[in-house]
Amino acid sequence: GAGVTRPAANYPLGCWRGAQQPRPRSVPAPGAGTARGTGPRPTFTAWCNSHLRKAGTQIENIDEDFRDGLKLMLLLEVISGERLPKPERGKMRVHKINNVNKALDFIASKGVKLVSIGAEEIVDGNAKMTLGMIWTIILRFAIQDISVEETSAKEGLLLWCQRKTAPYKNVNVQNFHISWKDGLAFNALIHRHRPELIEYDKLRKDDPVTNLNNAFEVAEKYLDIPKMLDAEDIVGTLRPDEKAIMTYVSCFYHAFSGAQKVSLPPREAEGLGKGQPLLEWIRRTIPWLEDRSPQKTIQEMQQKLEDFRDYRRVHKPPKVQEKCQLEINFNTLQTKLRLSNRPAFMPSEGRMVSDINNGWQHLEQAEKGYEEWLLNEIRRLERLDHLAEKFRQKASIHEAWTEGKEAMLKQKDYESATLSDIKALIRKHEAFESDLAAHQDRVEQIAAIAQELNELDYYDSPSVNARCQKICDQWDVLGSLTHSRREALEKTEKQLETIDELHLEYAKRAAPFNNWMESAMEDLQDMFIVHTIEEIEGLIAAHDQFKSTLPDADKEREAILGIQREAQRIADFNSIKLGGNNPYTSVTPQIINSKWERVQQLVPKRDHALLDEQSKQQSNEHLRRQFASQANIVGPWIQTKMEEIGRISIEMNGTLEDQLNHLKQYEQSIVDYKPNIDLLEQQHQLIQEALIFDNKHTNYTMEHIRVGWEQLLTTIARTINEVENQILTRDAKGISQEQMQEFRASFNHFDKDHGGALGPEEFKACLISLGYDGDAEFNRIMSLVDPNGSGIVTFQAFIDFMSRETTDTDTADQVIASFKVLAGDKNYITAEELRRELPPEQAEYCIARMAPYRGPDAAPGALDYKSFSTALYGESDL
Repeated sequence: GAGVTRPAANYPLGCWRGAQQPRPRSVPAPGAGTARGTGPRPTFTAWCNSHLRKAGTQIENIDEDFRDGLKLMLLLEVISGERLPKPERGKMRVHKINNVNKALDFIASKGVKLVSIGAEEIVDGNAKMTLGMIWTIILRFAIQDISVEETSAKEGLLLWCQRKTAPYKNVNVQNFHISWKDGLAFNALIHRHRPELIEYDKLRKDDPVTNLNNAFEVAEKYLDIPKMLDAEDIVGTLRPDEKAIMTYVSCFYHAFSGAQKVSLPPREAEGLGKGQPLLEWIRRTIPWLEDRSPQKTIQEMQQKLEDFRDYRRVHKPPKVQEKCQLEINFNTLQTKLRLSNRPAFMPSEGRMVSDINNGWQHLEQAEKGYEEWLLNEIRRLERLDHLAEKFRQKASIHEAWTEGKEAMLKQKDYESATLSDIKALIRKHEAFESDLAAHQDRVEQIAAIAQELNELDYYDSPSVNARCQKICDQWDVLGSLTHSRREALEKTEKQLETIDELHLEYAKRAAPFNNWMESAMEDLQDMFIVHTIEEIEGLIAAHDQFKSTLPDADKEREAILGIQREAQRIADFNSIKLGGNNPYTSVTPQIINSKWERVQQLVPKRDHALLDEQSKQQSNEHLRRQFASQANIVGPWIQTKMEEIGRISIEMNGTLEDQLNHLKQYEQSIVDYKPNIDLLEQQHQLIQEALIFDNKHTNYTMEHIRVGWEQLLTTIARTINEVENQILTRDAKGISQEQMQEFRASFNHFDKDHGGALGPEEFKACLISLGYDGDAEFNRIMSLVDPNGSGIVTFQAFIDFMSRETTDTDTADQVIASFKVLAGDKNYITAEELRRELPPEQAEYCIARMAPYRGPDAAPGALDYKSFSTALYGESDL
């Protein structure tokens, strides 16, 4: 049955199988002696293995197995009995070359010249060099030391063969090739030394194959000489390989070299007839004592022990007496022959007393170890029974534990698991692996027990080995399934993690994209109100900008959907059943596609709405521009007319009648302009119907135009009326044209804003220039000129007031007296004194109108306040 080796200490799950039992020593390894051909390769291989097996190893291919130098060094240690340097265990070429060099150096140290044999050739597997090296080793260690009658090596071996085979018919050894083809020489060598092994007389010269095979088998079985040659190839070869024959024959020499040399007896000695039966008994008994064939049971071995004890008590003692008597008789015969001067008796070879003594020594040697072997064998069988029971017990425990484990490891529960489920399954599997590793020791123990049973030659080893092999095979399967399940779980975990990452990435991108689509849909459906072409064009531009983002948005949509498809593809490809939706988002691809389709539908609707509004705003813009074009003409025209009317009333060109005629001409031109106002009203009506509320093309609204037009009509009418009133006032009060112009000049002087009327502050400045002072006086006069409390003093009211003042005011002498006081009794006054004594506006008014003083006492900058006073009050012609 097959043997089982102990698993390595670092035995990985599912990686160990029982090794085959080593080949019997009598069977050559493949590629050794059984190889065809009579060349040296098979012979050299078998010769090497005959020595390497002593170290528990062998070679398969002589060209390859010595390349690393390890077995080559081991072979030399075995055949020399010496230790070589420690080999290098590295796998590199340099390590192999170093090992082979160590072997070659050892061979050279034995006085052998290695011609053309280098380590590199051996490492490279050079067959010719390798065979040459082995032949050199064989010559040195198996043939060189052979010495026969002053001849050595090859010649000595040939002479030894000739001497040993000389008495045999049909044998004539002249060389190491042709002389051995018929096989008789091999059989003669064996028969000469062990005649009980060969029935030489029955061999026929014309049957060389039978002769050769007989010699090879007997040598292998009884002499421990492995079969190195092939009978059919020797017979079928004209000249057998000399080196192969020499190598094989040298094994016979070494096997028989210790045998005592004998000479053929000239005659048989009388009285020694009992020597042959005793020798035969010895030769029959020795194989029985040397037979160490173990029995299956203790009972059988105990019976063999009883048989041996019977041999010691019953069978051997008479043979001891017989041997002693034979020696006495031989010595007596020799003495008598010597005394009678006769030649000494020389028994035939193999029957001498020395042969009997040698046989007896062999017998006692065999007997010496036999009883010890029997007792050891009984103890071995006891141990075997114990080990076998221990094996069965542990095997049963292990088989019970492994029951159902294969089915458990084969289940594919991970295919529909979630990521959290798969992580839990991995933890559970790790626990199982830990448990499996814990049971590893039991498997190793089972294998170790089975190996020990093999080594102890347990009779039921085949069934033990079969059961152990089954356990180991199942262990391999469990290891493989465990590894496969772990790979599947880790692969599935990785795939689920990838899918989970894809789901997370999908969720991260789907959420903002979904929000963007919802916002887009809201914007696309958003109601809009615009009032200008710029606003609608802004919306159209924004919409065009939005549409320009749609291709990128579609790419993003495809990318997001691609993430989902990739997750599904991984699941489908690996038969993973995804349960439920994406755990990170509720936004499904269907939702995304549905909203995307909605966006696609809303875009053209928005286009149409914006284009309609754009058309509407373009029409509105036309109305605005049309109105603005007309308003920008009418508005300035009204403003111009207002300013011209104001200038006519202020500038006092010509008489009042001239001004009146001029104003009436303006009034007519204004009336003639009315159709332009009517056209503007029509355009404004269109704008109102279009609900246009603003117009950037003009600052004039219809309301402004209306107000301006009405103000223009009112102003021209009022101005005409004022001039007419001025004419009435002038005529009623006898005011000259010059005074009227003086009143206008004064009025215009204090009318700082040129508004055609004096405000309270402006009129107050006028009163101060006239010498009035105090708020009460001012309020009294204001109530007279502005009885309606409008807050303004018209030119007409100013004329009325000034005409009254002209009539009721002080005389010129009184004014001159006042200026003289201010001047410090001088006949002139300076600008500095006026500015110091009078309000600023009044001072500047006087400075601007006073003529320079020309009197003899004049100083620089002197002003004539006397001429100013008389001129101001009409008492001078100036």
